[in-house]
Amino acid sequence: MKRVLTALAVAAAAAWVAWDVPIALGRRPRGERVTRSPQYRDGAFRNQATPKPVEPGAMRNTLRTLVRENAGRKPAGPIPVVGPLAPIDTGLHITWHGHATSLIELDGARVLLDPVWSERVSPSRLVGPRRLHQPPQPIEALPRLDAVVISHDHYDHLDLGAIRALVRTQEAPFVVPLGIGAHLERWRVPANRIIELDWHESVEIGAVTLTATPAQHFSGRGFKRDGTLWASWVISAEQKGGQENGGQENNVFYTGDSGYFAGYREIGAQYGPFDATLVQIGAYAPGWPDIHMTPEEGVASHVDVRGGLLIPVHWATFSLAPHPWTDPVDRLLVEADKQGVTVAIPKPGERVDVSAPPKLDYWWSDC
Repeated sequence: MKRVLTALAVAAAAAWVAWDVPIALGRRPRGERVTRSPQYRDGAFRNQATPKPVEPGAMRNTLRTLVRENAGRKPAGPIPVVGPLAPIDTGLHITWHGHATSLIELDGARVLLDPVWSERVSPSRLVGPRRLHQPPQPIEALPRLDAVVISHDHYDHLDLGAIRALVRTQEAPFVVPLGIGAHLERWRVPANRIIELDWHESVEIGAVTLTATPAQHFSGRGFKRDGTLWASWVISAEQKGGQENGGQENNVFYTGDSGYFAGYREIGAQYGPFDATLVQIGAYAPGWPDIHMTPEEGVASHVDVRGGLLIPVHWATFSLAPHPWTDPVDRLLVEADKQGVTVAIPKPGERVDVSAPPKLDYWWSDC
């Protein structure tokens, strides 16, 4: 009987892989909106900046270290999480749920960034990087959302399970870079809930304006790369009583995944200053200097875009690079102090009032 049950379990797992993994890969985009983009050349989307030189063997050495060395890459104890929290309808607040997933609340309007609730960031539930902490709250417990924003189609930012749950539990549109709509269509997201934008295109959803801006990265959920666009994002909304206070806006910048590049200064000049920035600081390595920022570069990007409060993201949830899991935030604080930058480092699920950020409590040092 035990052998029969084992065989049935193996067969069920194989059937799931045969069915669900191809769906998770998504669909290759088509159409003139993609091919006519200024970012699309020679059959793929391209970055603005010239690639940085990589030392011979750097990628090979990085991958070898990633596979063979695990020291310090995971916490020794549980990472504390907070939540769920009741919605708040006044002021600018940001709740980091882990990795890049963040909820921005702008006077009652709510924008969810890169929702990832799955246990692994992979096309399969059986293999791939696994969570270092659980989500602070069930995805079904999220408040009513005005928009769901995606930065690019990598598995740690575009999560099939989360998309399916949000289609079922929310009515908000999905605002995505060019080409990602094809993935969402494959996953049965209604066409009227998909909004695709090229760099420097905007959409107004209620009180919120969402603008796709450049980033230095790449895309792809299978073997073929760069068929969809990647983006950073500007999220803004006029403050309540805006006409009485001179039309001031709440203004937030999210880097998405990106290497450091000159485009940040251009974004700051055109769209800044920003009350807060959500800056990618983790998963860097010598083998891929173009696609993720070091913590020091993250601080530089914040300064370039003319940010106020810096909230680091893309760390502490998945181990995606050879560095110790606390290295991103430890290095960030050293550089932020040098540059006079104000930083908030919330626990996953902890809400930050941008106008009155909490004092640093170094919670990660106890994990």
